[in-house]
Amino acid sequence: MDIGTGMELEPHEIALLAGGERAVVMVTVVALHLLGALETGPGGTLWAVGPCPDEVSPLEGTVRDCLEKPLTARELARDPDVRLALALTRIPLSDAGLLGYPRLRPNRTARRWVAFLRERHPLPAVRHGLTDEDTLLAVALHGEAALRVLLPRFALRAGLTDPGGAADPGGTAAGGRPPSRRERFLRWADAYGDAIGHGDRGDHGGGGFGCGGGGGGGDRPG
Repeated sequence: MDIGTGMELEPHEIALLAGGERAVVMVTVVALHLLGALETGPGGTLWAVGPCPDEVSPLEGTVRDCLEKPLTARELARDPDVRLALALTRIPLSDAGLLGYPRLRPNRTARRWVAFLRERHPLPAVRHGLTDEDTLLAVALHGEAALRVLLPRFALRAGLTDPGGAADPGGTAAGGRPPSRRERFLRWADAYGDAIGHGDRGDHGGGGFGCGGGGGGGDRPG
């Protein structure tokens, strides 16, 4: 997504500006889940499954390789290879003038763009009709709130959300209003599909990077 910086920002880069490194790991895990490249296990663990998808980014490839052994999301964020990939993710953002020195944190320009994007792309009420790209953008901008609406079962199993705050398919809609009958049905349908192992996944295009491609500072689609 071009936000007027002269570069196209990917969901994980928007996540870094909006929520920091934990948000980047969250978005990357969700992206791999939507690609069918990881599964959840006991104790909130994650592990890679199947062959590495062709279309993963360098950051996603690094995370996927680290999950050849089961890890929790917290353990994953502390892995040295993931830490290096996260550090590399900051380089193009710094070059675009979105991170301040010396600590390379989002500056006023970045915070202003995040606020603009959140206004332009509010938290969805339901997942029905959203593409995977829409889902990742919502998670990048709205974090756990988006996970509770869009991927409640997966997020809970993956340890990405607090068990006490997990979404109920019949709970409140965005903005705190009671959901309509249609919204309750669509949430139930998403939760049911997630429970049987395929409701959170969509169709995917081809082309891109293989696993083990290094950190997040590589080429990006135009």
